[in-house]
Amino acid sequence: MDTVVITGASRGIGAALAREYGDNGDRVICCARSENDLETVASDVRDAGGEAIIQRADVRDKYDMERLMETAAKAGGAIDAVFANAGVYHGAPGQTPLAEESYAAFDEHTDVNGRGVFTTLRESLPHLADDARLLVPSGGVARDAKPGFGSYAVSKAFAEALVRQFAAELDHPVAVVDPGQVSSELTNGMQGRNPEDVAPMFHWAATAADADEMDGTVLSLRDWKSATR
Repeated sequence: MDTVVITGASRGIGAALAREYGDNGDRVICCARSENDLETVASDVRDAGGEAIIQRADVRDKYDMERLMETAAKAGGAIDAVFANAGVYHGAPGQTPLAEESYAAFDEHTDVNGRGVFTTLRESLPHLADDARLLVPSGGVARDAKPGFGSYAVSKAFAEALVRQFAAELDHPVAVVDPGQVSSELTNGMQGRNPEDVAPMFHWAATAADADEMDGTVLSLRDWKSATR
């Protein structure tokens, strides 16, 4: 039984991934800023044969992340995978120029999508299994600037830079996972794949992808499909 930590597990990719691990009989530590939806996700994980622990936590808060990782380690002895999945997106996709964005939106994007990745990964380090993997969802706007994506794109580039730096400094595999466009509450109605359709890609990245290639690189949908044909 693997022990995995998923931030932003109350909806979207995080919730779908928790259920994917439940289907595999694993132990999932689910966190979000609100416990309401987490209860539903945890129930689904348990019904599928997995073990679920929920904890309210804000990824921006060092002490929340410390407590979350301690909870995971006490439950499973060591953490096998960490998904720094929590994120926010303010504004309409493709319609929020950086120069017109509010300072409040800029701050929350960079705090949650950037600093939140830093605190999640950093506070997990003392509790990782020897072969643990650290994974961060991202998207093409982090690498290929497009008009109207504003500080959201900046924050995802921030997160990807953190992945590269952690990969250069740690002995653990660290990678970005880019599933392409996904429809969720986070993306405010953008059309894309269902979270349930890409959850197996994240599970593959944490369990079966070549660890030697997880050196800060971006694992794409094409990589997953090629490896699992």
